[in-house]
Amino acid sequence: MFSVETAASAAYIVAALLFILALAGLSKHETAKVGNYFGIAGMAVALVATVALAIERDVEVLGLVLLLVATAIGASIGLWRARVVEMTGMPELIALLHSFVGLAAVLVGWNGYLHVERHPGGDEAQVLALQDLLGIHSAEVFIGVFIGAVTFTGSIVANLKLSARIKSSPLVLPGKNLLNLGALGAFAALTVWFVIHPQLWLLVVVTILALALGWHLVASIGGGDMPVVVSMLNSYSGWAAAASGFLLENDLLIITGALVGSSGAYLSYIMCKAMNRSFISVIAGGFGIEAGPASDTDYGEHREVTAQEVAELLGAADSVIITPGYGMAVAQAQHGVAELTRKLRDRGVDVRFGIHPVAGRLPGHMNVLLAEAKVPYDIVLEMDEINDDFDDTAVVLVIGANDTVNPAAMDDPTSPIAGMPVLTVWNADNVIVFKRSMASGYAGVQNPLFFRENSAMLFGDAKDRVEDILHAL
Repeated sequence: MFSVETAASAAYIVAALLFILALAGLSKHETAKVGNYFGIAGMAVALVATVALAIERDVEVLGLVLLLVATAIGASIGLWRARVVEMTGMPELIALLHSFVGLAAVLVGWNGYLHVERHPGGDEAQVLALQDLLGIHSAEVFIGVFIGAVTFTGSIVANLKLSARIKSSPLVLPGKNLLNLGALGAFAALTVWFVIHPQLWLLVVVTILALALGWHLVASIGGGDMPVVVSMLNSYSGWAAAASGFLLENDLLIITGALVGSSGAYLSYIMCKAMNRSFISVIAGGFGIEAGPASDTDYGEHREVTAQEVAELLGAADSVIITPGYGMAVAQAQHGVAELTRKLRDRGVDVRFGIHPVAGRLPGHMNVLLAEAKVPYDIVLEMDEINDDFDDTAVVLVIGANDTVNPAAMDDPTSPIAGMPVLTVWNADNVIVFKRSMASGYAGVQNPLFFRENSAMLFGDAKDRVEDILHAL
């Protein structure tokens, strides 16, 4: 027999399938736009089904009004932020959005405690239904609050670091790994205690503990590893949503949270592998210790070049590789770079892009910028695909990149980024580095590339310098 409950369950299955299709679409440049539409459609189906279910279950009019008002306010804020945010602000915006998911999980957990464990003699039917499962419910409450609180404060710290409101350098407390392990051990012990005998003060303690742990975990991670942190927090927010799904008995929330949590964890693993990092070590704040704003090593003098000279170099080149970084995003130079690419290709120059897995401060940051500027997908190559081609390249343009093209990662075992795979741009005949100054990169490490004989510095705003080169061509 047809019912709203049955229709809602079917709608949730459809929404879950749409979310899976969204992930599949987002895995490739060519299908990313369609993947986004699948995600939007899935969320629309889920929201309609949730509202219909609320009406069917005779939710009070005030509760229904609050649900609709909250949805409208959230959608309005989301649309506004999506319209005004620059691509350079996307990493910190995403980190902030993760914090909302974490906070929601904490509130859902507290609500679950206040409705069940705190009032076991309240609704008799509910007590009978949960009597044998109360231990499981208590565990769901406790674990959901813990994951949500860690995600909440961790995401806030990531937002503050990425937006430069606090220093990107890692917080190094004495015995920081022991502090983290101690917090996890305390959480395990408190969970057992809460399952056996739920008490309000235990929930208060674990909330405070998790908030402190989330802050410390991300504060202990250096700027060079921040792209992994954003991906990791994405995973945390997924698991927090899944925990909320168990508490709310919402299958779609469980599925969606598991999809986000597992895909975020796998992306973090891939990025750690690309950086020659241990996933566990990054999470524990074991890497990212920065060397400071400058190095004591004397690399000699750097060589400067003008836009006119770069234009002449490009005009005579048969092959060019462009390696963008966060500086290109800050300068909003992607459209000028795209125009330069078109002009050089029209002249018969083989132009390609080399993208490091952690270029920028967000996974796929550079790919999105180049796609926005209509750069053809087929000439945008990943590091592993292009690294062997630098030997046969006439000119490399390093636009706003620093740590991802640093030879110290391969040559200096004492460097904070030692062992991190990098784009071997120095193997090309000529390397032109676009920078505002000789300052070190986000990881705080000086780059010996700037002082090599085949390297030259083109100082100034990347967007202005690219336009100067276009005029000269």
